[in-house]
Amino acid sequence: MTKYTVPALLAESIASYPDLPAMGYAGEPVMSYKDLGEKIDQVCGLLDSYGLEKGDKAALFSVNMPNWGVIFFALLKKGIVAVPVLPDFHANEVKSIMLHAEVKLIFISENLFPKIENILFPDVRGIVLTNNLAIIPEGTRAEQLTDLKPYIPREDYLSAPVDVEEDDLASIIYTSGTTGNSKGVMLSHRNIAWNGKQAFTMENVFTYDRFLSILPLSHTYENTLGLLLPLFHGASVYYLRKPPVPAVLLPALQLVRPTKVLSVPLVIEKIFKNKIYPQFQKSPVTRTLYKFSLTRKLLHRIAGMKLMKTFGGKINFFGIGGSKVDATVERFLKESGFPYAIGYGLTETSPLLAGSNPAGQKLGFTGPSLQGVKLRLADIDKASGEGEIQAKGPNIMQGYYKNPEATAQVFTADGWFRTGDLGSFDKQGHLKIKGRIKNMILGASGENIYPEEIESVINRMKYVVESLVVEKKGKLVALIHLNMEEIEHQYQSLKNDATLYAEKIGHRKDEILKEIKEKVNAQVNKFSKLQQVSHQEDPFEKTPTQKIKRFLYHQKN
Repeated sequence: MTKYTVPALLAESIASYPDLPAMGYAGEPVMSYKDLGEKIDQVCGLLDSYGLEKGDKAALFSVNMPNWGVIFFALLKKGIVAVPVLPDFHANEVKSIMLHAEVKLIFISENLFPKIENILFPDVRGIVLTNNLAIIPEGTRAEQLTDLKPYIPREDYLSAPVDVEEDDLASIIYTSGTTGNSKGVMLSHRNIAWNGKQAFTMENVFTYDRFLSILPLSHTYENTLGLLLPLFHGASVYYLRKPPVPAVLLPALQLVRPTKVLSVPLVIEKIFKNKIYPQFQKSPVTRTLYKFSLTRKLLHRIAGMKLMKTFGGKINFFGIGGSKVDATVERFLKESGFPYAIGYGLTETSPLLAGSNPAGQKLGFTGPSLQGVKLRLADIDKASGEGEIQAKGPNIMQGYYKNPEATAQVFTADGWFRTGDLGSFDKQGHLKIKGRIKNMILGASGENIYPEEIESVINRMKYVVESLVVEKKGKLVALIHLNMEEIEHQYQSLKNDATLYAEKIGHRKDEILKEIKEKVNAQVNKFSKLQQVSHQEDPFEKTPTQKIKRFLYHQKN
């Protein structure tokens, strides 16, 4: 029988695929599964040297790299609880997490060391540089990190094996949610190992598959589905040495030619809005053709073939998760034949609850529940058929670390996890997400208004990059971040006259906001009509999965 612990399942892969590629940087030599096993054992020796024992906590505060996975697997093999910390967290949040989790050892990448070099951690026994396992002596400054010598274990050293059980705590992942309340999600070995293995039933993974990792490994989406899933099935994972901006990502796609990529909606939405859609609007002829269904689909199909080449030409699965996909962008993906699939889950569910593969993807839906996961709706509205999505399965978290009150709130009396999301099912069991219940705005006459629905209409408008709908003094207000570059480009010839230039741009911006308000109000129900639109000058602050941190803007309003 399969033992659902990370060390057990990974040991099977190392034994079955010793000479196959496991992990590496794009365009560089890749470590084999046998190499991976040896490197894990080296880190186990390092953990022993610090006297860490089963149940102790160790933080992984690092950007993506092959050694991230090596360290993560070593921690779990020794029964030590991994505490992945998102690279985007502020220094104050990092300190708070380290103290709350009582970490005894910190693995950190060089670029993140300045965030903690002046912070004292009383229980921490040591800090280790992630990229080369160099031990950072106390008092070391960021500029001195390049002089550190890598840790080299004794050749004859054998780390004592540890008996790791399915219900043992594997990881505490601190969320960076849209509500601003960061909680430590306790995931057991069974939670993440089962989810990583079971995801195969939704989308098959084979030894020839190549994953290109572009999302933070500290988030459970990439951790489970971008690391455990491929390595449990003999596939390979490739990383980037720099953040995945187009100048870095595009060459990497050609080098790796990935078969599978996990993404958030923002990535593909930017590609569509900035590169693909403008091509359809370039001339009067294509603009006209784009208005008709048949010719639009043909244009989408041609653009889809080009997009496939951009992604290396071999991609068979482009997974999208983390937040809602813009309806116009999804229509393009569907009509273009691009192999996309949408998944649904939460950190608390390890994460995957429902989804599909490209062949079974239904427009506007995520898909059926993952085999072995039960989903139900609670407090169903008879008119819409919508209710709160609740879940049960081997992937549901143990609870929130040191927070029994919050844990009790998210579980029903009969043991189902409350997702806090509103959804419905079609006759085939495909799940459709409406929005977060907490985001709901109560209308003047008691109507339930879901801002995500209004935002999806706004985001389809020309010049709109992103938007957020909030309630302000009883009014429905849309904060809209416009593509000012595109607007300013129209008035390049006036740049010599700074006053006129600014006047024209300001006037055009006001015109666009007015047009958006009128067009949106013509498309939504009477309860969801906007009373006010405002320009959001800076991009909205977001979580690692690119969801807007709504609480920041509700506080301001």
